[in-house]
Amino acid sequence: MRLHFIAIGGSAMHNLALALHDKGETVTGSDDEVFEPSKSRLAAKGLLPESFGWFPEKINDNLDAVILGMHAKADNPELVKSKEMGLKIYSYPEYLYEHAKNKTRVVIGGSHGKTTITSMILHVMHYWDRPVDFMVGAQLEGFTNMVHLTEENDFIVLEGDEYLSSPIDRRPKFHLYQPNIALLSGIAWDHINVFPTFDNYVEQFSIFLNQITEGGAIIYNVEDQEVKKVVESNTNTIKKYPYQTPVYEVQEGETMLETPEGLMPIEVFGKHNLNNLEGARWICQLMGVDADDFYEAIAGFKGASKRLEKIAENDRAIAYKDFAHSPSKVKATTQAVKDQYPERTLLACLELHTYSSLNPQFLSEYQGALDAADVAVVFYSPHAVEIKKLEPITHQQIADAFQRKDLIIYTDPEAFQEFLFRQDFVNASLLLMSSGNYGGLDFGRIKDLIQSRT
Repeated sequence: MRLHFIAIGGSAMHNLALALHDKGETVTGSDDEVFEPSKSRLAAKGLLPESFGWFPEKINDNLDAVILGMHAKADNPELVKSKEMGLKIYSYPEYLYEHAKNKTRVVIGGSHGKTTITSMILHVMHYWDRPVDFMVGAQLEGFTNMVHLTEENDFIVLEGDEYLSSPIDRRPKFHLYQPNIALLSGIAWDHINVFPTFDNYVEQFSIFLNQITEGGAIIYNVEDQEVKKVVESNTNTIKKYPYQTPVYEVQEGETMLETPEGLMPIEVFGKHNLNNLEGARWICQLMGVDADDFYEAIAGFKGASKRLEKIAENDRAIAYKDFAHSPSKVKATTQAVKDQYPERTLLACLELHTYSSLNPQFLSEYQGALDAADVAVVFYSPHAVEIKKLEPITHQQIADAFQRKDLIIYTDPEAFQEFLFRQDFVNASLLLMSSGNYGGLDFGRIKDLIQSRT
């Protein structure tokens, strides 16, 4: 097939482009800007646009279809011409479903944990050399791309994002996959710019359950009350399998998971990650991997990129970065690091970067989110608020939201970095939580600083 990508440079889009190129399709694309690592990865395969911008002349009768990215606008010149010519236009999730409609579709949904659970499943399948198609939202150790598509594999594992599909398709992505097997990890209000009320947000997960094929299965986190309510009240003709956090203990900074063969050390830690692990175990079981084989494989799982990713360590200090930005995930991640290293001083830094986190009406959701930290810091950029065309927020609004009198707040990247680099990091844990980069923080410098203080 000849496929043209409008907004090829996005994290998800460029991975799909690479996967289709590797599959043997003819791929072209456009974008008005492409950043690393997308730029280098596309260039290596000859897929980087020669010039940045939108070029309607790239849209012609030779194309079999156009794939439209969320970064493009509804009036994009290439999209307008595609419509005028009557070409088939797919959103990202629509194309994935088109590819997967004759496969067994396994979809991992939830406000948090879906990337980690999907990554755990893929790690186990890779360990036992069981090839599957997949789409996951993070780079994984042992995998070249975040998307892999074939004709021959029976299963496809998809991370089910609840955000919108494209500028002209306002359906959440995970409504399009029609899973045979699904998982729901948790429900905590997010994407306030799209789902203005909590009830509206929860409704999307009810719709997701209704999309599961008749006779299919839902694996669900029974410890999450919203998940429990939504799943157990659903009337779709599907099998329902609840899961909960397995028994584990922490011994001198090492997490030990209870298995039928006794306690087993694992690389990941924190109650939320152990809960994710149990969900992954259930999915793997339905995909034909028994418990013993699952435990053998999962012992070596070190986590997905930017999900409690260790960036530095010495005898007296450790540093992690994490993608956490929603209130529930910030709270769970902060508590996990404190539980893992209870005798160390935990410095937890959160950047408010997303539309939801920078919305004054949403801020109160963060109350208590950093309570497990010994020292808590919030950074946000007034410029980012301006770019997103949101109402300005003040230091006082941040302080009132978190309800912590000793909260440290920075809006200047240089002042934040100066604070960070003057810490002695003795008997300390550092946790950096953000979907951004704190206005240009050099994570390599953090690594050098901690490793130089052995």
